Amino acid sequence: MEQPLLRTWIMFFLISFVALLWAAFLCVTGVMLWVSLMLVIVVLGVTFFTIFNQITLTASRQKVQRDLTKDFRRAQEAEGEKAGVDDRKSH
Repeated sequence: MEQPLLRTWIMFFLISFVALLWAAFLCVTGVMLWVSLMLVIVVLGVTFFTIFNQITLTASRQKVQRDLTKDFRRAQEAEGEKAGVDDRKSH
């Protein structure tokens, strides 16, 4: 998977890590358990959604690249074919 915006990923995971630490602190102290559970669910949901979107985006880019290049031939093959045609015409 390519990493187009590494700074964005680092900030996203740092914020997620802080939210999970805060949720763990709230859970250990026994205060606002529903808030800590909600934080964990939101962080995990956003993380899975983001990673799924990145995988889908990468797969769609690869499909577009395959569709664009499926009819191209290598330059050496094309040159070899032209040379053969030129040789046949000259004889």
